[in-house]
Amino acid sequence: MCSHPSTCPPAAADDRVLAVPVSRRPEQGWTLLCNGVVVFDDDGELLPDGAVVLTRPWSLASAGG
Repeated sequence: MCSHPSTCPPAAADDRVLAVPVSRRPEQGWTLLCNGVVVFDDDGELLPDGAVVLTRPWSLASAGG
């Protein structure tokens, strides 16, 4: 899939976000990498097979009172 000198990590690899960006849309908050992964500014990822990866642990704030 890559046409640049070094091959990018595959979408299933742990280092997949080190692939070369092929399209950036900062106004929309995402970057498409050459391995097909979409990286979002909020640290989420969308893999080519449609799987969602949340790299930041999210938790709901308690409604303390």
